Amino acid sequence: MKSEIWDTVDLSEVIMLLTDYHSNGAYKKLKENVELLDKEDFALMIRTTNFEQNDFTKNNKYITEKAYNFLSKSKVFDDDLIMNKIANAGSIYYAPKLNRPISLAMNLFLIRINKEKANPKFIYYYLKVNEKYVKSFALGSVTNTITKEAVKNLKIILPPLVEQNAITQIIESFDNKIELLQDQNKTLEETAQTIFTEWFGKYSIDDEQTDGWRIFQLNELVDIINGYSYKGSELVEYSDEALVTLKSFDRNGGFQTRGFKPFRGKPKDNQEVKIGDLVVAHTDLTQDAEVLGNPAFIFDDGGFKKMYITMDLVKVISLHKDISSSFLYYLMKDKAFKGHCVGYSNGTTVLHLSKRAIPEYQLLLPTDFNLIKKFSEIANSTTTKISLNKITIKSLTQTRDELLPRLMSGEIRIKEFNV
Repeated sequence: MKSEIWDTVDLSEVIMLLTDYHSNGAYKKLKENVELLDKEDFALMIRTTNFEQNDFTKNNKYITEKAYNFLSKSKVFDDDLIMNKIANAGSIYYAPKLNRPISLAMNLFLIRINKEKANPKFIYYYLKVNEKYVKSFALGSVTNTITKEAVKNLKIILPPLVEQNAITQIIESFDNKIELLQDQNKTLEETAQTIFTEWFGKYSIDDEQTDGWRIFQLNELVDIINGYSYKGSELVEYSDEALVTLKSFDRNGGFQTRGFKPFRGKPKDNQEVKIGDLVVAHTDLTQDAEVLGNPAFIFDDGGFKKMYITMDLVKVISLHKDISSSFLYYLMKDKAFKGHCVGYSNGTTVLHLSKRAIPEYQLLLPTDFNLIKKFSEIANSTTTKISLNKITIKSLTQTRDELLPRLMSGEIRIKEFNV
C-alpha cells in the first residue's frame, strides 16, 4: 500500500501492545486459574460473538476478580482494537465502552495503539476499510488463522496525527448520529411495548373472567400467509425480485436487507410483501430460540421491485379495521407470545414453529375495541417515526461508507484540521 502524500509504515510502528489470552500462561495454568461463568460476575469475558451480534448484554461469559487479575496481560480498555485470530481471521473491532472490567477471550488479538503516534480510532477505521487486505494474510487449509507477526507487518498509510484526528472526527460525527437515531428507535419501541403491557397485559386468560374483556384466539383477528418454498435453481445473481429470508431477522430484533436473495420463481401473489407489511419468523437456527416467533416490519425494499417471503416466514394480516399491524407487532413482541411460540416449536438443530402456533394463541382483550384502536394510533405513530429514522440511518450509513475509503486514502483531503 502506497500513498503519494502520506507515509506507509508497518502497523508495528504504532502498536504499544499486541497480546492475546494465551499470553497469560500455559494451558495448565490457565485452566487452574480461569473458569468461565454464565452468571454475572466481576468481569465480562468479551468474545467474537459479542461483536458479531453487536450485543454485550445477552448470553455473556464472566470471570471472577481473581481470574481477571490473573489474566493481566489481556485486560481490555477503552480505545483498544480487537481482531479475530481464527475462522473469520482479520476482522477488526473497536472495544466498547461498557464501564466495567473486560477481559479478552480466546481466539482474539488485543491491539493497543500508541496514542503519541496514531489515533486508535483512525487505525480501526483504516483496518476496517482495508479488511480484505488484512484477511489476505490469514492462512490455513481447514481454519484460517492470522499470526502476530502478520499483524505487525501489515502496511498502513499514516497521515500526520493532526490529520488523523480530523478524519476521525468527521467519521465519528456520522457514527454518533447513527447511534443516536438507533437509541431513539430503541426508546420509542420500549415505550410502546410498556404501554401495551400496561393496557393489555394486566389480565391473564387464567384469571377470573373480567367484565368487558374476553378471550380471543388470534385466528379471529388475523390471517396467516405462508411463505414460498423455493428451489436452489431459482436463486440468481441479479434480479429485480428478491426473497425475504430468515437472515432478514436481526437476533436483537428488527429487520435487515442483508437477508434478501435475488431470484426468479413462481410464488403466489399473496406471498408478496411490501414496505410496512408484518412478518414473523417460523424457523430458527439459533440454539436458544432467539429468532423463533419474532415479528418484524418490512422497512426497506433493498432496491428490488418485488419481494416475497420464504417458507421460513409468514405474513400476518389484520382482519379487523381497528387492529393495525403495529398493534399486532407489539402483541407479538410480548413475552407471553414468545413463550407460546417456544412451546409450539419442534426440532433440535433447527427449530420449526407449528403452523397452529399463531392462530391458536389466546389472549384477553376488551370486547369494545376502542382501547385497541387508541393503542393502534399510538403504535402507528411510533412505527412511522422509527421508519423515518431508519431511512435517515440508511442514508447516513451510505454517505459514511462512501466517504470513509476516500478519506483514508487521501483522495479527499481536509484543509482545516481543527474541525
